[in-house]
Amino acid sequence: MTNPVGLISMQIARPFTEDHFPWLSRLKELGYDFIELLVPEPGDIELGKLRKALTEAGLDVVLAARVNMERNLTSSDANCRQQGRDYLKYAIDCAHELGARIVGGPLYGNPLVFAGRPPQPVDEDLRSARERWCVEGLKAVAPLAAQAGITLAVEPLNRFETDILCTTRQGIALIDLVDEPSMGLMLDTFHMHMEDASIPEAIVEAGPRIAHFQANENHRGFLGTGATDWVAVARALNAVGYTGPISLEPFRRNDDRIAVPIAQWRPPHEDETERLSASLAFLKNAITMGCYRR
Repeated sequence: MTNPVGLISMQIARPFTEDHFPWLSRLKELGYDFIELLVPEPGDIELGKLRKALTEAGLDVVLAARVNMERNLTSSDANCRQQGRDYLKYAIDCAHELGARIVGGPLYGNPLVFAGRPPQPVDEDLRSARERWCVEGLKAVAPLAAQAGITLAVEPLNRFETDILCTTRQGIALIDLVDEPSMGLMLDTFHMHMEDASIPEAIVEAGPRIAHFQANENHRGFLGTGATDWVAVARALNAVGYTGPISLEPFRRNDDRIAVPIAQWRPPHEDETERLSASLAFLKNAITMGCYRR
């Protein structure tokens, strides 16, 4: 089993701009195969220059969508639902221009804590409507993704980040309802630690629906420093024949002072090169060991 392994651009900077292009060749030198880049906002970066820089560095790219309350397929506001569709179309256009084959993330919208709102009670009528709006929105953009040769990978998030899709089973149900070949699942072990009873069993249940995989520790630290059984995870991925991309997001910084807002993204404050290299080697070793029988 071989999988291309990448690193999230948030490890480096947010937003990722032309000033950060030198990092692309550094990632390649460390052994990474791609960068997982947040879908650039208009004006953040010139896509043509970025594609050229990626080509020169020999890196592929996966895109991660950034939704909000306005880009929201599950909103009660029809205008916000349309903005959600328009944003996914924009993300597909960006992916096509950059040569990316996957756009992943919480494509459905409706964020919680990072939108500054608490979860609210949802009656059955609203729950059913949100499901319908989500399926309709994804069905509307899935053919455009298929035409561009792009997979839309829907990511379940933990209960503190969304109230739409939290578990792998919910993700499976959504993919099956949409029933479009360009739709798949993005699974992230950080969220799975909180919401799935067994990460390996959830991977096996998702099976061929998995389009992208994010290998993250339960505390967002560097691989091998948390509670994840990586050989068991790799064994499950091997069991379902997953050969797609795996990305790392170890962007929790080494700072455990009282009152530090751990949920808030912060730029690196020290050289992390050695740990980035070690995390990559750790994952590749786990993948190798996961191919062997118990």
